[in-house]
Amino acid sequence: MTAAHPQTRRGSVAQKMLKRVLEEEVMDSPGEALEYDAMDHAEVNRRFVDDLLAACPEALSSEPAELDVLDVGAGTALIPIELCRRAAGPRVTAIDMAASMLDLGRGNIEVANLRDRIRLDLVDAKQLPFEDGQFAVVLSNSIVHHIPQPLAVLQDSLRVLADGGLFFFRDLMRPADDATVNHLVATYAAGATERQRQLFDDSLRAALSLEEIQDLARQMDLPSDCVKATSDRHWTMVARK
Repeated sequence: MTAAHPQTRRGSVAQKMLKRVLEEEVMDSPGEALEYDAMDHAEVNRRFVDDLLAACPEALSSEPAELDVLDVGAGTALIPIELCRRAAGPRVTAIDMAASMLDLGRGNIEVANLRDRIRLDLVDAKQLPFEDGQFAVVLSNSIVHHIPQPLAVLQDSLRVLADGGLFFFRDLMRPADDATVNHLVATYAAGATERQRQLFDDSLRAALSLEEIQDLARQMDLPSDCVKATSDRHWTMVARK
């Protein structure tokens, strides 16, 4: 049997890769916000903060509420709350474009008694109103898959980061095929409602592949190896400016 030409094989694989299917950019109805907030994010958020603190020792060593942090796409503020519970240094500006998410976030912050350290602002991540170099840390969890053209958001987030500051973004990673999507939904949303399972499925399909986000890192003048697969469904971009 004649072997297929390598380019033919690569082209065949590329055709099988799932195409990116965008989902809505903003989840801004009260029902959508409640559905999102009710999902079990505890383990994912704990691991996010674990990895963030490992990369950012200054969050633990800073004076209380002295380290200015920006959370881009904070949703209902669960990650800022987790971070401030575990480290005294951060003072967080948490932004989102969904007013309903922020409304729930304010309640979560009140319950956590962290209103003096976490500020919520209704801001479009594509138009950050902050000064160059304003923040020592810019972080985000799961905003990129909501943005049709995420490069501008990534570049502007890097703009507001101080020299030497930490850039820490994580998001879902688009699987190669339908079978992998189905496996991930079955594995990580087994106890969820049907609507929550569909939201997770949609988000996986809207996510960037590892190669796509590595290419965006290069366009930001960051090394492509600052982006790595950090679970079977996540990539993480970690860099110092």
